[in-house]
Amino acid sequence: MTNYNLEVTTINPLSKNKPRQAIVLCHGYGGDGKDISALAINWQRFLPDAIFLCPNAPEVCSINPQGYQWFDLSSEKEEIILEKSLIAEEKLNLFLDQVFDNLQLTPKDLALVGFSQGCMISIQTGIKKKQQINCLIGYSGKVINQKHLSDNFNSKPKIFLMHGENDTIVSPTHLLEAKEYFKKLGINVKTKMFKNCEHRIPVEGSSLGLSFLKKNLL
Repeated sequence: MTNYNLEVTTINPLSKNKPRQAIVLCHGYGGDGKDISALAINWQRFLPDAIFLCPNAPEVCSINPQGYQWFDLSSEKEEIILEKSLIAEEKLNLFLDQVFDNLQLTPKDLALVGFSQGCMISIQTGIKKKQQINCLIGYSGKVINQKHLSDNFNSKPKIFLMHGENDTIVSPTHLLEAKEYFKKLGINVKTKMFKNCEHRIPVEGSSLGLSFLKKNLL
């Protein structure tokens, strides 16, 4: 068994069986795997044969050294953000390949879930991955660079994007832009905008995400 290239919080299958599905959850900027594992704990009893893997992003967060970042956000230049995101994408991609090898699962057994910056890196990694993963859930994120993704997209997993309409950290307009963008790429995307919701995953978002995973993975 290969050691994972990223530190990871693991929630093993409730059934104690060999994992039949893997759900990888990517935390937001300044968070860590333990933070987002709360979502996995909510979902676990409804997906008893699934293993939930919540990796820490590869870098210590520049503004919160207690947490981690997928890529630095100190520059506002698009080309620098893209360049840094590509480094994180390579590391997340390697992590996913290690999941397949270690658990003897195929890409159709895997779902990628991300919140905020974790959503951004999940979209970029999931769409560019040559072996198509089963599905992808993105909360409160965006497409990092549409031109880059158009030039490099390889697969069309099922996607569900959700966002709070009162989000002041990542504008909800990014949800609408992503929906239009994926439509042009020929990818059907399910979307949900939550009323009176800021930059977080509401209870309804957790329930809808779980239903999406059950429908596609079981």
